[in-house]
Amino acid sequence: MAASQTLQLSSLNNVEILPIQVIDIEENKIQEPAVDEFDYSERGQWLRAAVLGANDGLVSVASLMMGVASVKNDIKAVMVAGFAGLVAGACSMAIGEFVSVCTQRDVEISQMKREKRERSLESDENDEKLPNPGQAAVVSALAFAVGAVLPLLAAAFIKQPKVRMAAVFVVASVALVAFGVVGALLGGTPVVKSSARVLVGGWMAMGTTFGLTKLIGIDHGMQI
Repeated sequence: MAASQTLQLSSLNNVEILPIQVIDIEENKIQEPAVDEFDYSERGQWLRAAVLGANDGLVSVASLMMGVASVKNDIKAVMVAGFAGLVAGACSMAIGEFVSVCTQRDVEISQMKREKRERSLESDENDEKLPNPGQAAVVSALAFAVGAVLPLLAAAFIKQPKVRMAAVFVVASVALVAFGVVGALLGGTPVVKSSARVLVGGWMAMGTTFGLTKLIGIDHGMQI
């Protein structure tokens, strides 16, 4: 009898251990998906304004300077055109971004009102996620100015016209690649694809501006 009771107790112990092991495995499975998760969409607002502003400033001013340099060798004319492009572009980017984000914010607020949320806490949390027009405008303008300063600095201390244009082109190309890499790393997108897209787009803008301005200047004998 004692032996049979011992066997029964041991079998009961074995039965009790199995559910504990299954629970541990299930808990591990539940905890695994939480590792290395990051929502890159949270960076979307300021990243979009910064990257677009820097690219636009760099490409716009570099293209403008190369276009003017194609018909005029005077460094003063090139620098004045570049500076005017910096100021006008920064103001335009700030105003455009402010209006765009304000419109987006109004649409999201209207959508929130239509949904008629029951809890005030939920509406407060959603208010914190709404886009900030002022922040987007400032970031966009500053980023445009930073990008636009680079070709101006590249051309400021070079007297020879051809060398000056080459320096602007090289600096602009390197900066475009850098902006593409930074944007890809911050946004979690492929680095090569992003940087190549930005670089090719910048080359197309600079080449088109230079070529058309040169063509019009030669045909009409323009003197700046």
